[in-house]
Amino acid sequence: MLSHRLQKLAAYLRPHWRRMLLGILALFVVNAFSAYIPRLIGQSIDKAFRSFGQIWPYAVGILALASVMWGIRMLSRVWIFGVGRRVEFDLKQKIFQHLLRLEPAYFSTTTLGDLITRATSDVDEIRRLVGFAVLSLVNTVFAYAWTLPFMLLIDFKLTLLAILPYPLILIAVGLFSNRLRNQQREVQERLSDASELIQEDMSGISLIKIYAQERNERHAFNQRNQRLLGANLKLARTRNLLFPLIEGLASLSLLLLLWFGAGALASGDISNGDLISLILYAQRLVFPIATLGFTITAYQRGEVSVDRVEAILNAQPKIQNAAGAMELPPETVSGQLQARQLSYTYPGADAPALNEIDFLIEPGETVAIVGSIGSGKSTLASALPRLLDLEQGQLFLDGNDVTKVKLQDLRSAIAYVPQDSFLFSTTIQDNIRYGKPFEEYPEIEYAAKQAQIHPEILNFPTQYDTIVGERGITLSGGQRQRTSLARALLVDASVLILDDALSSVDNQTATQILNNLSGGRERKTVIFISHQLSAAAQADRIFVMDAGEIVQIGSHTELLQSPGLYQSLWKQNQLEEVLR
Repeated sequence: MLSHRLQKLAAYLRPHWRRMLLGILALFVVNAFSAYIPRLIGQSIDKAFRSFGQIWPYAVGILALASVMWGIRMLSRVWIFGVGRRVEFDLKQKIFQHLLRLEPAYFSTTTLGDLITRATSDVDEIRRLVGFAVLSLVNTVFAYAWTLPFMLLIDFKLTLLAILPYPLILIAVGLFSNRLRNQQREVQERLSDASELIQEDMSGISLIKIYAQERNERHAFNQRNQRLLGANLKLARTRNLLFPLIEGLASLSLLLLLWFGAGALASGDISNGDLISLILYAQRLVFPIATLGFTITAYQRGEVSVDRVEAILNAQPKIQNAAGAMELPPETVSGQLQARQLSYTYPGADAPALNEIDFLIEPGETVAIVGSIGSGKSTLASALPRLLDLEQGQLFLDGNDVTKVKLQDLRSAIAYVPQDSFLFSTTIQDNIRYGKPFEEYPEIEYAAKQAQIHPEILNFPTQYDTIVGERGITLSGGQRQRTSLARALLVDASVLILDDALSSVDNQTATQILNNLSGGRERKTVIFISHQLSAAAQADRIFVMDAGEIVQIGSHTELLQSPGLYQSLWKQNQLEEVLR
């Protein structure tokens, strides 16, 4: 697992290896100069005991080295931290692009709050790992590599005594590492839980107000926030045990050096300058060891974050282009749809949502699909543009197996309007032309007229430039649905699927919309799924579904003359209209 994470980190860094290499080389030079300065100080002290005036050349040399070190150290931080920022940018781009490839079912099983946390907070932790942690670790290696030889040249015995506590530091770090990793993972998971609730409550704030559930939501957030606090405090306690322990063991090194160094100085084994140099060198090794704790924390956080980010990137879309998928230019599609023994069962379900369905819909035909809730209407609607993972040889567009057609071409030929009419936080005009971002105004207006929303748009103060707000909150349900329909009509696909997309529109308007779709510039194949039987009655044919099967097919008149489910649904619909 460790090697796997390191491989991932190496993959993140590979595109930026030149900058990282420059930063590492700069650290190498900085540590070389830094290791030489204590030696110069020690020599200047020994010279000062003979003649104070002889220390000026050393002072000038130390000042020059320190100035050069400052410049090179700044460059090293710019290069290495810059790599961290570039890795952060790359990962965010990669995550976003990957999420766009995944099918809607993935987002129904993964909370948005958790996805947002992984794409922001976890990516930020990886940035710290490849920035601060790399800089700190490389700096520690170079500090020891340059400092220890200078110390050994001064006095071998005192050097060994000075570094004697350092193996204890590594042992302490090893003992705490697993606990830190697990506690850090818990913190990030609790943060995701809290973020998820915030995102969910902000989206459903109207519902919270309507049902006066502010107190319950405060209580729910308090519980999650308490769990996050508990996880953070647990992590803080572990850190507060480890970091002082590291610093205490580092200070023990200095005490040993002073104790035994004083004896060596008294016996004349080393000079005053040599002892000062050793003390400075020992102090120089304290900082890398002290920051080792922070480096480990950054690594533990980054390690958890790598796993969490890779969990997204490793999620493979179940619906993707088959090997050798065929091209089907949308302008060549006539709109014929055929199902042959079409079946589909949702993962974990016992009964099939679609059970061996057969039908043939001719180009330009308007077909209404009706039935009770749970009869499989929406599943069929999702199957047509292959939003579900279908088996081969069951569903065909113009005689072509949809599982063998490129997804881009298939979905360009089919416009799908779901019941949940999602609108972006932009203008009405931009929402309508979402599928064709550069479409001209006359075409946008024509689509709006077909969707019976144009007159209402003209009543807004800024008309088509009206901002609809988040998820179209400033529009009514019917206005949102008709705006979504106009968006689908503008792309001018050969097949149009309306999955209960006019449920918030009155029967008269829904009927007018269907009449518009039946004519128009070029007649489309329209699949109209609805509970509004008065509007569905205008269709060329009606499919009646029950328990995942098509149990009746015919025109409105034909079905009324045949005993069956449609007669029952129609009588119920007529009774509801009378009672309104």
